Amino acid sequence: MTSKIILEDIKIYAYHGVLPEENILGTYYLVNAEIHADLWKAAESDDLNDTINYAMVNDIIHEEMKIPSQLLEHVIGRIMSRIAETFRQINFIKIRLTKVQPPMPGEMTGVSVEMEKQF
Repeated sequence: MTSKIILEDIKIYAYHGVLPEENILGTYYLVNAEIHADLWKAAESDDLNDTINYAMVNDIIHEEMKIPSQLLEHVIGRIMSRIAETFRQINFIKIRLTKVQPPMPGEMTGVSVEMEKQF
């Protein structure tokens, strides 16, 4: 059986992008994470050690978002690797990273990159 932990629309100000001004000015990003693991032991035990500590996942996301990168794919890859290394019981991660105000013409909610990986 698979259980999911989902962190939704974590809003973070960061400095990612290919254009020099993106690394100087920065912008807001939204991060969504979906993590699959067997959480039934925690359902029975009520013990934090038996689950994925989503506060720690949130900390990892914030730490990795502080490191400037040109590509959103690179940021997502780092986030996924850190989460998977920290919580070995994870069998699937999906991360969507949205640049809320990309420096492109036209009105839009944002541009997103979504990546997923099975372990």
